[in-house]
Amino acid sequence: MPSSLHQRLAAELARRDTAGTRRRLPTPPAPGLTDFSSNDYLGLSRHPQVQAAVQAATQLPAGSTGSRLLTGNSAAAEALENHLAHFHGAEAALLFNSGYAANLGFFGAVPRRGDTILYDEASHASVKDGIRATPATAWSFRHHDLADLERKAARATGAVFVAVEALYSMDGDVAPLAELAALCQRLGLYLVVDEAHTNGLYGLRGEGLVAALGLQDAVFARILTFGKALGSQGAAVAGSALLRDYLLNFSRPFIYTTALPPTTVAGLAAAYELLPGLQPAREQLFRLSDYLKVTLNAVSSLHVPDSSHVIHPVFFTQNPGPAAVRAVAAAAQAAGFDVRAIVAPTVPAGTERLRLIVHSFNTEAEIDALAAALGLAVSC
Repeated sequence: MPSSLHQRLAAELARRDTAGTRRRLPTPPAPGLTDFSSNDYLGLSRHPQVQAAVQAATQLPAGSTGSRLLTGNSAAAEALENHLAHFHGAEAALLFNSGYAANLGFFGAVPRRGDTILYDEASHASVKDGIRATPATAWSFRHHDLADLERKAARATGAVFVAVEALYSMDGDVAPLAELAALCQRLGLYLVVDEAHTNGLYGLRGEGLVAALGLQDAVFARILTFGKALGSQGAAVAGSALLRDYLLNFSRPFIYTTALPPTTVAGLAAAYELLPGLQPAREQLFRLSDYLKVTLNAVSSLHVPDSSHVIHPVFFTQNPGPAAVRAVAAAAQAAGFDVRAIVAPTVPAGTERLRLIVHSFNTEAEIDALAAALGLAVSC
C-alpha cells in the first residue's frame, strides 16, 4: 500500500502531467544532428588541444580525492585561479564546481542579516536559491528597470547587493551594465554580475562583457561559468583577494564539496590558452546570430526578439501551449536539428518557446534549412 508521502509525490507529478509541464530526461540526440541547442558556443568541448590536455591529465589520479581545504587542492588549480584573475582583470578568483554552486556559494555567504539583495526578476534559479540561503532581505526589481531598482534601493538597509546576469539565459537579452554600474557607484551598491553566457564570448580576448566594457573596478564580484563557451564544467568567483579569502572560509558549497578533478582543471587551462586567438570564431558567432534572427523572423508564425544575442527564444505568433511547442521541437529533431522546447515551469506559462543557440561552427546553410524545417512544422 503506497504511503501518504508516495501518494503526495505521485499527485504532484500527475498535476504536471495534466498541465503538460512534467520534466523527463530527453532521449540523447541521434548522431549527426546539427547543434542548435548546446551551450558549446565556440566548440571548445571538442577542440583537439583541449582534448589532448584532458587526455594527458588522465595519467593523474582520476579524482581530486577531497575538498580544496583537505586533499583536493593542487598546484594546477591554484595556477588556473591565478590565470583567471589576470585574464579577467580581477585581483583574485576562486574555483567552484559549477555556476550554480558559485551563485549559491556567493549569495549564501556574503550578504548577512541586515543587508539587502536587489535582484533582477529574470535572474537564474541559482541566484534565487542562493538568496534563500541567506538571512539578508531580498527584493526583485523589474527586468532591466533601473528606475524600479533605484526606488527599491532607497528602502534598502545594510550592504546592498545588486544581482544581474550579463546575458539572460532564456531570452538572450543583455543587461545595461554600464548604466547599472553607474547607478551602483552613485548609490554605494555592490554590483554582482553573472557572466555565464558572456564569459569567453565578449571582449577582444573573450574576457567577458564586464571587461569588454571596462567595468572591472565597478563590479564587486563576477560569476564566471565554464560550462558554456569554455566547453567544460565549473565556475569561478572573481573579485578582490579579500572576497576570495572570505568565500574560502564561509562559502559552504566551496568548503564541503569535493574539488574539480585534474582532467577538468587541465581542460580549462587549455581552453583559456585558446581564448585570445578565437576572435574570428567570436565574430563568426555574432554574425550568424544576427543572420538567424533575420531568417527566422521571415518565417510566418515565428518571432525572434531583436534584443536576443547568441541565445534566441523562438515564439509562435499564437502560443500553442507546451505540447505543441514540444511537437515542433520533435519535428525539427526528426529533420536533423538538435532543437529543444522550453516550457513552464522553467519559463512562465504562456511564454513557451523554442530556445536556439548559435555556435561559431554553424553555417548560414544550416540556418536556412532549420528555418524551412520549423516553418513546415509550425504549419502542420
